[in-house]
Amino acid sequence: MRNLVTSLIEHGRIETTLAKAREVRKIAEPIVTRGIRGDMHARRQVAGYVFTKSAVGKLFNDIAPRMKGRPGGYLRILKTRFRPGDCSQMAVVEFVDFEEVKAAAEKKEGKKKAAKKKEGEKEG
Repeated sequence: MRNLVTSLIEHGRIETTLAKAREVRKIAEPIVTRGIRGDMHARRQVAGYVFTKSAVGKLFNDIAPRMKGRPGGYLRILKTRFRPGDCSQMAVVEFVDFEEVKAAAEKKEGKKKAAKKKEGEKEG
């Protein structure tokens, strides 16, 4: 479960079985609440559970400020498909504002590419 929570924080979205997704939500929601609290004790508690320092930093610097006004319900579970082989129900676990953040990041990258393209035209 620690690996799944770490991957969820790092990537913003993971796909796993429905049973594991429900368990991950039970663990990850209190971790996000600690991230919102933001003090040193909360940071050490999260660092004791999450495997990488980059995931801890991302939780406290990126994810927690976005979730500041929410009273809870930071994660969404979407049923997707049945896994071929053992026919397990698969689900996607993601942060509730994952699509908005993803769209904003793509828009920002699009502006950077357009600016580079214009610079290339001016030079050539």
